[in-house]
Amino acid sequence: MKTYDILNVGPNNRFMANGRIVSNSGRNIQIQNLPQNHISDLAGTREIIRSGDFELAEMLYDNIPDILSQLIRTAFIPKKGCKFIVCDYSSIEMRLSAFYAGEQWVTDTFANGGDIYCETASQMFGVPVVKNGINGHLRQRGKQASLSCSYGGSVGALIAMGALEQGMKESELKPLVDAWRQANPNIVRFWYAMENAAIQAVQGKTATETHGIRFIYRPNILFMELPSKRRLAYIQPQIGINQFGSESITYMGLNAAKKWSRLETFGGKLVENCIQGIARDLLCHGMKTLSGCRIVAHVHDELIIEADESITLDYVSRKMAEVPDWAEGLQLRADGYECEFYQKN
Repeated sequence: MKTYDILNVGPNNRFMANGRIVSNSGRNIQIQNLPQNHISDLAGTREIIRSGDFELAEMLYDNIPDILSQLIRTAFIPKKGCKFIVCDYSSIEMRLSAFYAGEQWVTDTFANGGDIYCETASQMFGVPVVKNGINGHLRQRGKQASLSCSYGGSVGALIAMGALEQGMKESELKPLVDAWRQANPNIVRFWYAMENAAIQAVQGKTATETHGIRFIYRPNILFMELPSKRRLAYIQPQIGINQFGSESITYMGLNAAKKWSRLETFGGKLVENCIQGIARDLLCHGMKTLSGCRIVAHVHDELIIEADESITLDYVSRKMAEVPDWAEGLQLRADGYECEFYQKN
């Protein structure tokens, strides 16, 4: 019996959208959107609050609600005699985009252990870039562009990701987008190939394929079949004309207000759905390779494992980074840390 995920493409969707993973305990646990912790002495602050000495807390901290918010994660603790091992995939979406698009210099950078943001800036600006070294100031530009432009984003995406707050001028943004796209031509071609394949599948009521991804039309549903053979579904797909006068796919789903409506998609968004769906499948595979461990929760691409002292971070990282047969050749890496209570390291 096959199951299908109906993917709603909204502004806050991540690749765990509609996906559910059952932990070894049989419980379906997913923790999302918890505030990050930036307190320098997290353990000490936690103990003060735990002790109930609120007069001391008010003397030490200006914003008690903010402190309490940052301590929410630390309420999750392992059972006595155990620790948490928190492990996630390193730059998973960038690795996957480059792998399936065939952007070899990106894959080579990961394979050689290079700094992807330095190398991206180097490719964009044609000069060597070294973190805290020669042309090091360009690294942030490479990072900003990588995080904003990978799925077809342009000036608006850079602004949404905080480019202006980080000191960039609005006049610099379009040249930055152009430089990133010129440095990543295969990823750009990936966007258009995915869009064309999806449109052809809907128009011809048939199946198409590109970059190892299949689009399969069935009555009132367009399926995107991922390399794992899992399928994402777009309900009641139609071909419309977008604001730029080009053909585009629309389908029914939940909008930003969580109301059922017709949504429009495009090549970059289809690639985003694809890459985040594959990342979800890799996480499932990682959980299977770690089936002997007690996985108590997951957050997007992060696993939280309750472990005794016999289980090491190195073991978890290596097992989590094992690549399934359907992604052979992918440069996958998992990193993490050990802690006595849950936190963002």
